Amino acid sequence: MAISPSGSSIKPLVWITGANGLIGSYLVQTAPRWSPDWRVRALTRGQLDLLDAAAVRREFQSDLPQLVIHCAAVSVVGDAQKNPELAWRTNVEVTRRLAELASEIPLVFFSTDLVFDGRKGNYSEMDAVNPLHVYGETKVAAEEIVLKNPRHLVVRTSLNGGISPAGNRAFNEQLRHSLQASGKRMTLFADEFRCPIPAVETARAVWELTRKNCTGIYHIAGSEKMSRLQIGQLLMKRWPEAAAKIESGSALDFPGPPRALDTSLNIAKVQPVLSVPLSGLSDWLAANPGEIF
Repeated sequence: MAISPSGSSIKPLVWITGANGLIGSYLVQTAPRWSPDWRVRALTRGQLDLLDAAAVRREFQSDLPQLVIHCAAVSVVGDAQKNPELAWRTNVEVTRRLAELASEIPLVFFSTDLVFDGRKGNYSEMDAVNPLHVYGETKVAAEEIVLKNPRHLVVRTSLNGGISPAGNRAFNEQLRHSLQASGKRMTLFADEFRCPIPAVETARAVWELTRKNCTGIYHIAGSEKMSRLQIGQLLMKRWPEAAAKIESGSALDFPGPPRALDTSLNIAKVQPVLSVPLSGLSDWLAANPGEIF
């Protein structure tokens, strides 16, 4: 803990970018509980445009944060595919700038299971990346930048659930909206697999990794591999008011960008590091029946 010229103790400052997003907002909310020794500056686009290099440098030099957790990104696959220039500027160049400014302090960068092509599943941190679309490509490029610094940490995660400030960023929120829009029937893929995790659990794990000064790459995801269809079936049990029915479909019939079919993440590396291991989504929901999800 820093000491001010007057002799009073001052908590070190952490920057959390993308604070209006799902994971960023949970990191901000949970900081008093899981990392009370930090002061948090929750950075939103309205407060600081990360694409404005001069403004970012000016704010960084003024604040002198001792930790940066970088969540901000163009994170929707379709959006990145439609506007690759913005995706590269946001996901790669902004990350490069922050990594340079934070060269002497820890930085946590959020990446994705979509750096993999989905051909085998159960990917470990040592597996070769092979993204199928622009979003994954930008994350791979940003990972390479971050990992050049031995102080820095890359966190790859999967589908995150919870309640986002915008109400449309979590996979459960997106499913609810789609169910409402679809009317009576909705098709979910039975052949696309991820490892869904509540964003509050992602935040808990990240705060613990920072406390323990972990660096390199860690996978943070649910311990249960689930198809989109299985996720929908599980959540429908919690939404008795939902009138729509879900049907099985195939990702191979999807008309949009190419889809990686099995990007399930192996989390064996992170589990022994955490004081409470990460559980699967089914077990977490059963243990937290009162949680809004």
